[in-house]
Amino acid sequence: MSTSTTLSVPPRADINLKPLGVALLLILLGTWYLGQNVSAKLASLFVVGSLLGMALYHAAFGFTSAWRVFIADGRGAGLRAQMLMLAVGVALFFPALASGTLFGNPVTGLVSPAGTSVIVGAFIFGIGMQLGGGCASGTLYTVGGGSTRMLVTLFFFIVGSLIGTAYMPFWTSLPQLAPISLVKTLGTGPALLLNWAVFALIAFITVVVEKRRHGRIVVSPVKSTGRATWLHGPWPLVAGALALVLLNFATLALSGRPWGVTSAFALWGAKGAALIGIDTPSWAYWSTKANAAALAAPVTQDVTSMMDIGIVLGAMAAAALAGRYAPVWKLPLRSLVAAMVGGLMLGFGARLAYGCNIGAYFSGIVSGSLHGWLWLIAAFAGNVFGTRLRPLFGLEVERVKLAAC
Repeated sequence: MSTSTTLSVPPRADINLKPLGVALLLILLGTWYLGQNVSAKLASLFVVGSLLGMALYHAAFGFTSAWRVFIADGRGAGLRAQMLMLAVGVALFFPALASGTLFGNPVTGLVSPAGTSVIVGAFIFGIGMQLGGGCASGTLYTVGGGSTRMLVTLFFFIVGSLIGTAYMPFWTSLPQLAPISLVKTLGTGPALLLNWAVFALIAFITVVVEKRRHGRIVVSPVKSTGRATWLHGPWPLVAGALALVLLNFATLALSGRPWGVTSAFALWGAKGAALIGIDTPSWAYWSTKANAAALAAPVTQDVTSMMDIGIVLGAMAAAALAGRYAPVWKLPLRSLVAAMVGGLMLGFGARLAYGCNIGAYFSGIVSGSLHGWLWLIAAFAGNVFGTRLRPLFGLEVERVKLAAC
C-alpha cells in the first residue's frame, strides 16, 4: 500500500535531529507555558516569533548583507526584496492604522520623533551592522542558526542597549521634530502613493546600478532540494519578504503594534545590571511608567522578549532542518573584536534612533513614521562607512566577477 511505502521512507540524512528536537520541544513548552500562565495572545506571538525565525533563516533575509553587497558590488536583489516587503506592508498597515482598529482590536503604529538622535543613532547602528555581522533580526536568527560569533555580538548588543538607555535623556533633549505620521498628515491614499513611488524609485536605482556594474541583473538561483524545499530551505528572497510582512501584520493584529526587537535587549541589560547591584530603576529612562512596569515585571510578560526568543528557536529549527546546525567555537581575534565593537554600536545606536532595522526601518516605515525614512538614510550612510572598515578586521566583502566586455 502507498501508506506503508510512505512510512518506510527513511528520514533525511542531513537533518540535525538533536537540535531540531530541542528547538521544537522548547517552542512547544514555551507556547504551553505562556498560554497557561500569561495569555493566549502572548503564546500566539511566541509562535509568530518562531515563524519569523524560520523565515529569516530559510530566506537568509539579512538587511546587513543586502546593503553591503549593493554598496560594495552593486547587486540589488536584497534591496529590491526589501522594497517589495515595504510596498506590501504599507498596503496592509496604512488602512488598519488609519482606522485605528484591526479585527475589532485597537492598533497603533511605531511613530517616533525624527531628529538628531535618530541621525546619530542610525549612523552608529549602520557601522555596527557591518562590524557586528548582522542587524537586530539578523543577530537573533544567526544565533539561532548556530553562529557562535553572533553570540558575542548579541551580548555586546545588550550591553550597548543598556548604555544607550543611560544617555537617552541627553539625546532626546537635542533638536528633533514631534512624531509625524504620514498616514495622518497626508491621508491613507496619498501616503500610499508617495511610499510606493519612493519604493519603486529605489528599486529602479538598484537595477540601473547593477546593470552598469555587471552588465546584467545578477541572478543567484535557489537550489531545489525536491518536494520539501519549503520545509528544509532555502527560500527565494521574495518568499522571505512576503513571509516577514505577513507575520509583522499578524503581530499588529495580536499585540496592537508592529514588530520590534531591540527594546527587549535594553530590558535584558537593565535586569542583568540590577542583579549585580546597578540601580537601573532610578535611571530616567527606566523611571517612565511603561518602562518601569516592564522592568518590574517578569520577562515572560514582555511581548518583544518572547518574540525574540521565538526567533532564536525558530531559526534553530530551520538550521537543523537544513542540516546546517554546526556551531564553530574558534573565532579569529580581529573578528572577535569586531563583534564586540559592532555589538556595542548596534545596541547604543538602536536606543538613540528609537529602534533598529525592524522597529525603526521596517515597522517604522509601514507605520507611516517619518523617522523611519530618516533612519534609512542615516543607517545606509553608516553601512557605507562600516563596509569600508570590514577588511581591517579580516571580514569579507562579497563581490562577484564583473561581466566580460
